[in-house]
Amino acid sequence: MQLKRLIALTVIAASFFGCKNNQKQDVSVEKKKLAEVVKKDNIEFGFNLNNYVVKRDTIKKGDSFGEILERNKIGYPKIFQIAEKAKDTFDIARRLVPGKPYTLLCSKDSLEIPTAFIYQPNVEEYVVINFKDSIQAYTSKKPIKYIEKTATGIIESSISETIEEMGLSQVLVNKLADDIYAWTIDFRRLQKGDRFKVIYTDKYIDDTLYAGVHNVKAAYFEHNGDSLYAFQFETDSIKGIKDYFNEDAKNLRRAFLKMPVKFGRLSSRYNLKRRIAYYGYKVRPHKGTDFAAPVGTPIMATANGTVIESTRKGGNGKYVKIRHNATYTTQYLHMSKRLVKKGQFVKQGDIIGKVGMTGNTGGPHVCYRFWKNGRQVDPFREKLPEAEPISERLKLRYLEYIKPIKKRLDDIYFLEAEPKNPENTITEDPIS
Repeated sequence: MQLKRLIALTVIAASFFGCKNNQKQDVSVEKKKLAEVVKKDNIEFGFNLNNYVVKRDTIKKGDSFGEILERNKIGYPKIFQIAEKAKDTFDIARRLVPGKPYTLLCSKDSLEIPTAFIYQPNVEEYVVINFKDSIQAYTSKKPIKYIEKTATGIIESSISETIEEMGLSQVLVNKLADDIYAWTIDFRRLQKGDRFKVIYTDKYIDDTLYAGVHNVKAAYFEHNGDSLYAFQFETDSIKGIKDYFNEDAKNLRRAFLKMPVKFGRLSSRYNLKRRIAYYGYKVRPHKGTDFAAPVGTPIMATANGTVIESTRKGGNGKYVKIRHNATYTTQYLHMSKRLVKKGQFVKQGDIIGKVGMTGNTGGPHVCYRFWKNGRQVDPFREKLPEAEPISERLKLRYLEYIKPIKKRLDDIYFLEAEPKNPENTITEDPIS
């Protein structure tokens, strides 16, 4: 009898504890389900889209804010009220651009009445007009993340092809060619075997939308036997001025020399309406700037570049023409002697010839011609980039700043073939 009672008590206890464990498991499952629900919230533009019927479209030609809302069951008295309240933040009556996306957040019922209108003028910004309870209008930006990366490349034919084969943005080429090395490397004359390393930052919107190359922190280029470092450094934090300097703190953004001769005088300006007695006072445009100097005076290249012509032709006499980059070319006319050959790379200040009187000229001088984007212009009227030297006060700080960056560049090995998606290195710096 006692044995039967003992067995019965054991069964009851087991059942009790079993139920308790089952209850614990049920609570655990419910918590897990709740956590999963929270994780699946679809947050965009500051709203949980799960709570709405979401309608997305783009502004069509002829669309107005009123027509869009009217098509979606909002009456014109309400539309007028919304537009009046919102116009101080964003003039929706005038600033909707065809092709730009918009989103309507509608009530989650059979009527699907809009409660908010969201317009995206660009990939980063958006305008919210919320009229669910009261009318509110504001602008905001999507979360932006900057990811620092490194890449290396070896030139086979052009840097554009190299960058493309690496699966990188051509914006990186533009930054290297136009922002960093515009005055030290002619990217049209790169040679097979030239190579580069770069530390740069990519920009992402909402963590996933690639928005291009944001910035280049540092670069290294081997070209024409030179090793060219470039480090970005802020020289004026108030104005936000940043520039690129080499390992010795020398500014890479070099301005042109004012004149191609050290000892000479400006004898004739660029003048498209000039009249000359020799030609019967007919209008003969003068597209050059003349500097008078004795025969034999050295003529200097006003900036780094590649000689694309070194010859004698008609009224130009003996001349040299230099391409400095994709934008600028210069020419030096009436030389008595040419000292460089076609294809030769010259640096700012190199002697490329001697002043003479060859071709059509009434006296010894050099006619200096200046091209911008294939058109001859007056160099004295062009706003050319200035080379701001780094101050002595900042120089020591700069040299300390670049030490770890230079070491990092030096530690990057050149690869014969880069993968399509080079490994991202380093930092993620999300900014909301």
